[in-house]
Amino acid sequence: MPSSHSQLIWFFVVYFFLFLYLRMHQTNNARCVDLLWRHILSIILLGIALSVSYSRVYLLYHTWSQVFYGGVAGSTIGIIWFFITQEVLTPIFPKIAAWPISEYFLVRDTSLIPNILWFEYTVTRSEARNRQRKLGTKVQ
Repeated sequence: MPSSHSQLIWFFVVYFFLFLYLRMHQTNNARCVDLLWRHILSIILLGIALSVSYSRVYLLYHTWSQVFYGGVAGSTIGIIWFFITQEVLTPIFPKIAAWPISEYFLVRDTSLIPNILWFEYTVTRSEARNRQRKLGTKVQ
């Protein structure tokens, strides 16, 4: 009592919901496609959580009450951990990233960059072009 599988999946799903809808709101002009993928991902995650919860009862490993209390415990811990990371850890992260040990392990704060993949792609492409120009090779 309670189901640890249920705790884990509901912790993950609730934390991910909060992250998707509260943390990833950096652009006010969110396109329809951006909103659509969030909703589709949320529905998929909810389906996975319900499937895991149901499987614990179906396979006779737990009762419905054990799965329910595991889900409640996981959801509660997910909410608490989300707010700890957002209200306590996020504000002090720039200080942590400036520590010498953080610099040694190349820890950096990229939370203000809305699309990190596009940013990394354009910076890397620009750097490669600059290095090719310095070497005198043809840019493709």
